[in-house]
Formats: sequence, structure tokens, C-alpha cells
Amino acid sequence: MKARLKGWKMAGAGVLAGLMLLTGCGDKANNGGASSSPSASPSASPAASQSASPSASPEAGKPLTEVKVVLDWTPNTNHTGLYVARDQGFWEKRGLKVDIVQPPETGASQMVASGAAEFGVGYQEDLTLGRENGVPLVSLAAIIQHNTSGFASPVAKNIKTPKDFAGKTYGGWGSPVEQAVIETLMKEQGADPSKVKIVNIGEADYFTAVKRDIDFAWIYYAWTGVEAETRKENLNMIWMKDYDKRLDYYTPLLMTSEKMIQDKPDIVRAFVEGAAEGYQYAIDHPDEAADVLIKAVPELNADLVRASQKWLSPRYKDDAPRWGEQKKEVWEGYADWMISHGIMKKKLDFDTMFTNEFLPK
Repeated sequence: MKARLKGWKMAGAGVLAGLMLLTGCGDKANNGGASSSPSASPSASPAASQSASPSASPEAGKPLTEVKVVLDWTPNTNHTGLYVARDQGFWEKRGLKVDIVQPPETGASQMVASGAAEFGVGYQEDLTLGRENGVPLVSLAAIIQHNTSGFASPVAKNIKTPKDFAGKTYGGWGSPVEQAVIETLMKEQGADPSKVKIVNIGEADYFTAVKRDIDFAWIYYAWTGVEAETRKENLNMIWMKDYDKRLDYYTPLLMTSEKMIQDKPDIVRAFVEGAAEGYQYAIDHPDEAADVLIKAVPELNADLVRASQKWLSPRYKDDAPRWGEQKKEVWEGYADWMISHGIMKKKLDFDTMFTNEFLPK
């Protein structure tokens, strides 16, 4: 399983291994940021898989089509639009009853690829590696338009640029992607990446680890970074995309299988349009959207959810013409980076890996 950054899961060897296993099973068959280990990560909530009473109804007498969307990790503000779509009736008015479920240890990608769930939350890095190995997943929408992950360290560590990684200890989850990203950033500044000590901290709490075992780690700012703000623990943040534009990839994203698109395009469209309405609501009404997530998953830290939602809501769409829009150049750029670091070996047909077709016009 990938390591998590307090509620965010990052790309790693575990999920890739699972995908390769799926590939070997044929039709039974995705950390930057990225997003490290959960700091006081919330546990899965029974509410996460229960549909609330909808505020809108479909045609009288017409049965709802039941589908599942599997999260990448425990509920957090990456997922707010999904909970809004469910609990405000945005899916129901489109004829869907959507069950939001937690991922198994094998990950969301396996569930979607195998048909155990129709939709899932994934990552461009996982989906790209999966496609290289023949796993037929397709990205339907970018949940966040730009990569909001990077390397975080307490201000006292004095790590202000990638060259300052030299002589320091990085705590990660054991993926070759981590070493490659550190290498990219340090070489951009003429620094020697061999001078970084890399240790596996697994699921250790970020805030505990940086006080005890490590100097810096890879986090998603919207959760761990915002939590640091609420704890008044000042961080230095090094954003990956500032040093190589190819690292400004889509993480997280909504995905489905090629089979769903081929066999049930109307359901795919209804799901994506409902999700888009949910995320647009979260963009326009961050406080109300935070309340929806808090009500759905009451064990979450309400103050952190509200602060995180305020930070993240304008970043869902950012500079894109509409929420969810994806660009081919982003898919090509990240794949090029992966190939250049030996993480991936072959060119792919990017037009089959993502689509904007189901987004509202």
C-alpha cells in the first residue's frame, strides 16, 4: 500500500504490484505528492458508505442505478465534491444512487479495473504505470487542477531549496518515484542527490517523524500543510512543480474502466456531471461544503476540514476553463519524466488514458 500524507495516499510500489497482478489475470483486472504517512489519520467512517437523504428526486417511479465510487484513502477534502454530490442529491437527480466506499489494501485502481467498483479516485502516476502494464483505466476528471504536493520541513531545519536536501534525512514510503523526484529537484540546482539519506517511515505521523527521525517528507499541503498552520508549526515548503513543469501532474483524479465507457456511457456521464456539480458547489460554497463532509464523516477534525476546504476550494478548478479539465500535454509531460528516470519504459497512447468527454459543457 502506498504511504499516506494524513489522509492522502501517494503512488508507490505496492499498488503497482497489485496492478501488475491484475494484468496477469486478464479481464479480471494506479505520493507526491504525491501526497506520506498519516498524521493522526482519521479512521474509515461507516457514514462513508451510507447514502444520505437526497435533496432532489429523479423521475417518479424510475428506479435508481446503483454504482460505487471507491476512495483512494480515508475521507478528506479531496473528496468533498463527492460527498456533496451524494448528500445534496446531484447524482440522484441524474438517476444514480452512488455508494462511497473505502479502498481495500490492494487499492482503488484494482477495484475499478476488476469491475468491483464502477468509479474511483486515483492518481496520474498510478494510472500511467497501470496503462503501461495493460490495465485499462481511464481518467475522467482532474479533481485538483495543479499538483499541490511537495517537500515539507520545519522551518528550524533550514531547508529552503532542493540543494538544502544535501546532508539531510528524507522520510518516505519506499518508492523509486521518491528518489527520482529528489534527484530531479537537486540536479536542477546542481546539487548531489547521493548526499541525501532516504529512510522508510511507513505510516509514521509526519509531525512526530520530523521531530524525531527525519528532516523532510513529501506532503499534500491541503491537508498536512494546513494542519501545520492550525498547529502553528511553521513549515518550509518546496513545490515540485516549481522545479520541473512535468511534475505538475493530476493528483488526484476520477477514473473508470474502458469497459464502463464502452458499455455504459450514459452512467459515466451522469456520474461525472453529478461530481462536477458537487465540486463546483465546493468551489462556490467552501464553508457549506465543509459542513457536508463533517456531517458525513463526523470523526474528522472539523476545524481542520474547514481550514483545508478554504485553502483547497479555489484550487479545484484554478486556471482551467471548467472543473475537471485535463490537458494532453500534462499526461505526456509526466510520462516523459518517468521514462527519463527509468520508471517507465515505453511511450503510451495518451488519447486513450484520459477524456474530457463526460464533463459538463
